[in-house]
Amino acid sequence: TLDIKFIANNELVQFQVWDFPGDFEFKDEIEFNGQTLTESQIFDNCGALVFVIDAQLDPYDEALARLHDAVVCAHKYNPNICFEVFIHKVDGELFLSDEHRIECQRDIHEQIYGELKDRKLDIQLGFHLTSVYDHSIFEAVSKVVQKLIPLKLPTVVNLMDNLVAYCNIEKAFLFDVVSKIYIATDSNPVDMQSYELCSDMIDVVIDVSCIYGVREDGDGLAYDHKSSSVMQLNNGMVLYLREVSNYLALVCLLRSNNFKNQGLMDYNVVCFKNSILDVFSKSDLKQVQQ
Repeated sequence: TLDIKFIANNELVQFQVWDFPGDFEFKDEIEFNGQTLTESQIFDNCGALVFVIDAQLDPYDEALARLHDAVVCAHKYNPNICFEVFIHKVDGELFLSDEHRIECQRDIHEQIYGELKDRKLDIQLGFHLTSVYDHSIFEAVSKVVQKLIPLKLPTVVNLMDNLVAYCNIEKAFLFDVVSKIYIATDSNPVDMQSYELCSDMIDVVIDVSCIYGVREDGDGLAYDHKSSSVMQLNNGMVLYLREVSNYLALVCLLRSNNFKNQGLMDYNVVCFKNSILDVFSKSDLKQVQQ
């Protein structure tokens, strides 16, 4: 059966997730709340189609056939849909090395594009290797969500690039604190270890705030405009978190010798925060919700 979930963590990340059964074919009829949904109703307002392939169920012939049919059907009704393929469960004995994971992705990539080429269809797909045993699933979802955010994203990335350059930051992320999806990051490449460190810092800050940062009368939140944290790591790096709004957090990773003047860092982050809030003004937030 079709399962629809509403995601509304904040004014920026608001969307619906339509979860279809793995054996569903879009030529089949499907009902929701007593109403039969047509293919047009499913795809007309769809921003992204995410197809999940179990990497441990090789051969992938049946899954790829369903993926091909779904992509062709969706593209016919809405050519603007983003197509994303999550190659899931790339863990365990079958995927002990990166070479095995890349080989799996290459195999799936070649097969699906071969089918589309035979149909003379110019459709681009994104491919993501994911697992529940690390943060790869969060990173993959982050990249999908970023494609659905309005055209303000390049401006945000430019602001983050400036902050990184002025403060000698190694890597910076703008997180949704509820889901730990990162709305944006600077132009430097994302490595999984940096992402995991910055993502986990949010949990640590909120957990500690729930114990020590909430007033005894219960009036207040564990995460608010005063939320900030600095953590010195034993590898000579520093993690820096600062609240941007009641739903966004800036988390940075930088070398300790570049963090000698926290006052200057705080000032630059305040300037960055004000610029971000100007970019995502109230009127823009309303447009995101529509």
